Amino acid sequence: MKRTAPDYNAGDLFGEIYLVESAPAPIKRRAISDYLPGLILCTTASLAAAWLAGQYGFPIILLGLLIGLALSFMADVEATSHGLDFASRRLLQAGIVLLGLQVTFAQVGSLGWLAFAGLLTVMVAAFAAGLLAARWAGQGREAGILAGGATAICGASAALALYGVIGRDRLDQARFSVTLVGIAVASAIAMSVYPAIAQMAGFGDRQAGFLIGASVHDAAQAIGGAFDYSDAAGRDGTVVKLARVAMLGPIVALTALWLGRSAGAKGETAPAGRRALMPWFIIGFFILLALNSVLSIPEFSRDLALTSSKALLLMAVTATAMRSRLADLLDAGWKTLVPVVAASLASFVVAFVVAITVL
Repeated sequence: MKRTAPDYNAGDLFGEIYLVESAPAPIKRRAISDYLPGLILCTTASLAAAWLAGQYGFPIILLGLLIGLALSFMADVEATSHGLDFASRRLLQAGIVLLGLQVTFAQVGSLGWLAFAGLLTVMVAAFAAGLLAARWAGQGREAGILAGGATAICGASAALALYGVIGRDRLDQARFSVTLVGIAVASAIAMSVYPAIAQMAGFGDRQAGFLIGASVHDAAQAIGGAFDYSDAAGRDGTVVKLARVAMLGPIVALTALWLGRSAGAKGETAPAGRRALMPWFIIGFFILLALNSVLSIPEFSRDLALTSSKALLLMAVTATAMRSRLADLLDAGWKTLVPVVAASLASFVVAFVVAITVL
């Protein structure tokens, strides 16, 4: 008799019945056309954000977030869901990899051991403040890691990389989107305020460059704020900020290891992507960083990689916002922003103290 059911009952010679399981059905591979509607929607929204940012000088990541949240109802449409999921995951990872071409080991070494130690102190303070504030606000360890790590490294780019290893099962997309909004707003405020504070404090170019480069979240805004102070401060601030970007790989790798061990201690089985010591896109980041350090990469290639990375990360942010439900955002509440505020304040205070006492 021909059997068509995937699972069937069989009997042995003693008349006992048992269940025989067939091999699992193969996973259906999706065609490119399944991803196109979501990718087209995400691309259109990202282009709108880029145009508005160019016209009004508003932070592009924040605009991408807001436009994505306004279109969040599209995540419920089956035709767009696969493309949005692809953009929020794979485009993010590709964008992080390309960031490796923006920094070299020589640039990090040019800081000097004293300034580098001060920078590490600032980053540790931001990370610790995020963790402590998240615990106080009842937001969980993962929210503290996200806020503290994003503040310590490079803003939205670091937040996306960290969320790639934290995962949606540990931190829902609503709280992630609120955190991204807080980071973008805090970075925009810092870019405008910190140069003025450095001026009032009578900082020299090196002190101002360190303060702004070590405490403003977003790379473009940190470098722009430092150059607003002076050209010399801009050069110092650029080196400090690039040193923070170079720490993206180690911090994300350590976070993946920490979360993986925590899951094992609780008896949980971590997904395959989390069992690795280091996510593949961080390995790619390190490879490009090493190549950029030992080879003479043409300026055109590095500029193209930077533009591509920004575009991919903007699309990832926009797609992530589209996948967030507004009702969940309201449920997240103001306490979601507490770790961001704490980490931002700690970063500024410690950077200010280091600039005064060490530089």
